[in-house]
Amino acid sequence: MLTKISVSAMPNIKKSVNGKDASEQGAFAVGDNICFTVEVPRRLGASAVVLRICKDGEKDTDHPLTFVNTEEGIDVYSYTVDTKALCGYADDGLFFYEFLFLRGMDTLFTSTYNQVDFTLERHSENRFALVIYENHFKTPSWFGGRIMYHIFVDRFAKGEGEVVTRDDVIINEDWENGIPQYVKKNGDRLANNMFFGGNLWGIAEKLDYLKSLGVGIIYLSPIFKAYSNHKYDTGDYTQIDGMFGGEAAFKNLLEKAKEKDIRIILDGVFNHTGDNSLYFDRYGEYGNSGAYTNENSPYRRWYRFKKYPDEYETWWGIDILPKLNHEIPECRKYFVGEGGICEKYVKEGIAGWRLDVADELPNEFLDELRKTVHKVSGDEAIIIGEVWENAALKVSYSKRRRYFLGRQLDSVMNYPLRNGILGYLSEGDAEFLGDILKEIYATYPKQVCDCLMNLLGTHDTERILTVLGEGNEKEFCDDNDVFAKKRLTEAQYKRGVALLKIAAAIQYTVYGVPSVFYGDEAGLEGYHDPFCRRPYPWGKENTELLEYYRLLGKIRTEHPVFIDGAFKLETAKGGLLVYSRKGRGELIRVIVNMEDTSVSYPWEDSAVDLLTGKSYSGKIGSHAVKILYSKLRGDH
Repeated sequence: MLTKISVSAMPNIKKSVNGKDASEQGAFAVGDNICFTVEVPRRLGASAVVLRICKDGEKDTDHPLTFVNTEEGIDVYSYTVDTKALCGYADDGLFFYEFLFLRGMDTLFTSTYNQVDFTLERHSENRFALVIYENHFKTPSWFGGRIMYHIFVDRFAKGEGEVVTRDDVIINEDWENGIPQYVKKNGDRLANNMFFGGNLWGIAEKLDYLKSLGVGIIYLSPIFKAYSNHKYDTGDYTQIDGMFGGEAAFKNLLEKAKEKDIRIILDGVFNHTGDNSLYFDRYGEYGNSGAYTNENSPYRRWYRFKKYPDEYETWWGIDILPKLNHEIPECRKYFVGEGGICEKYVKEGIAGWRLDVADELPNEFLDELRKTVHKVSGDEAIIIGEVWENAALKVSYSKRRRYFLGRQLDSVMNYPLRNGILGYLSEGDAEFLGDILKEIYATYPKQVCDCLMNLLGTHDTERILTVLGEGNEKEFCDDNDVFAKKRLTEAQYKRGVALLKIAAAIQYTVYGVPSVFYGDEAGLEGYHDPFCRRPYPWGKENTELLEYYRLLGKIRTEHPVFIDGAFKLETAKGGLLVYSRKGRGELIRVIVNMEDTSVSYPWEDSAVDLLTGKSYSGKIGSHAVKILYSKLRGDH
């Protein structure tokens, strides 16, 4: 076993591109020349340094570093990687590398735990990732710096406008206290045909409210014709659901939102349809023209039948969600080809797509989607994938994905950030969150980092206030009758509000774009789906939280550094987290303290805490946060 190496003997590895430090980054455009500089203390006893690198799934190649000089007991080595040659003159590539420190009969290997920092080990373990993307890869510039608001349409707001109510639905008239339809035990079948009456007319009527929060993007849950209240079981992609107001309400929302500089993103559920759909038509409600009821249907090949018609491939074994077969060109073209569904709605005025279960969509589908919507929108439409892990290194169904190499996604839902924030606030472990922030920043292209969808809650998760309020007091229970009525105690609610303020401050100030799940800013509680989908509490909001979110919105929209400012993690130790954003003439430093006592943190310039308007005093209390602002001096 390797004896722990003292700090004074640990080497320092730096990266630079065009003379600019890039040590915190690991994703570069093809054609960039990456200069590695390795500073090795003589105390380590290394006689040479070697870069060992391989393309994902291929063989290693070794590249000895060149000795440069010795400075005060530090040997300096360097090696420049020509990324174009590294990729074999292809457009992109994913590589994994490590450094070897040769010490006579002994060799030490770098082993990274967050894609930036590392330990030294006697065997090859965790390598650094190097993402090389196409040199023309850009993300929509309008997206960065904004605030996103995620709306579950049926539960946000009822509006004055024509809607079509089906005979087979249940209308819950109790907007304020009604409990969403649920099953006794998770996994049982649920009709999901109970509606509270929210619609697109109502969202249009609440645009001034959203603007008061600083919202510049609305992400809508699915709005296409479907049987359920959640609409993830699409019935017809060409129709806006009548219960949401249909085409008229959709057009009205687009027009009203444009007037207020708010852009609309739709939820693209393209991996599967509903069984009660134009395409599958299991119940014959679409004229027996679908794949299930008509073996000669043009949609027959769009699905994989194991034994026609009752055995077919589904999403996660749910028989009401038959899975589409995008290997069939006609099926794929319907969605992402010229004149297809994705192009249709971009032309009508939406600003992009959030792709449901992106991991299950094939590469060809994503390639064609990006090509189509970027062409028709002049590279303005954004494509956001639902990916729950590190998307740059993602493996799904035993295949490495290439989301960020330049031809597929612009952004993803940043679930790793949510996990990091929850870990930090529940355990006081800043290092856990710090490692996540470093890893994502070091493996995603910078332009992707600037437009990540930073979330604390969604329709798939427990309400963030409930998670933070309960903390470690949560007890195991599998009875949904309990969750339907359960609420936080007064003490838990108070704790949840205090912690949510800290969580939101982090969400709004790290790289990426904050996404607020409707009602989080108002203090909505709720456990797992469907209890996280209660109606918005109009007139009964937690005003303390609401005003805090408005303040965060004001801070974010008034300071351009949040558009694309460089991110640097300065401290992540114990309960203390400190990071900065720098750019566009501004410097923001965020200091969060989850220790039980106050701490001091040095600040070389005068600064104002944007949360309080007070000058920085040098101390920050326990369970507190400061967002410090100062103007940059000189040429930055």
